[in-house]
Amino acid sequence: MRTFDFAPLYRSVVGFDRLADLLESAATETASTGYPPYNIERTAENEYRIEIAVAGFRPEELNVEVKENLLTVQGRKAANDETRRYLHRGLAERNFERRFQLADYVVVTDANLQDGLLQLSLKRELPEALKPRRIEIGVGKAPLIEGEGSERAA
Repeated sequence: MRTFDFAPLYRSVVGFDRLADLLESAATETASTGYPPYNIERTAENEYRIEIAVAGFRPEELNVEVKENLLTVQGRKAANDETRRYLHRGLAERNFERRFQLADYVVVTDANLQDGLLQLSLKRELPEALKPRRIEIGVGKAPLIEGEGSERAA
């Protein structure tokens, strides 16, 4: 396994602490189990969809939470009926937790469970102050500097 030293990055950039932390945590994160499988899709310029295969889970057994740009999806399966006797048990009914790091201003707009897929819709919503705006250029007299006219008279 490769290890990366991000110390030079911290010395040469200012204001990118969060990005450096994300790179460092991604490099040191232990391998995930791959369960449950998921897709991330870009549906428009500022819209995304995450689909997670959660076959066998009911809506009340799933929890979707966003806190400080971290989207967490948890599945907690209720205790199974002990009276059932399986000859083969191939359906995964285990608890899980999936985490997705969200960019700034990305919000979850909808969550829907259909055909064993949990679909999460996300959208980047920039505040008005950050959106590009056109600045009108005025044509006319230059503003007078205060006291400019009085110096010439003296």
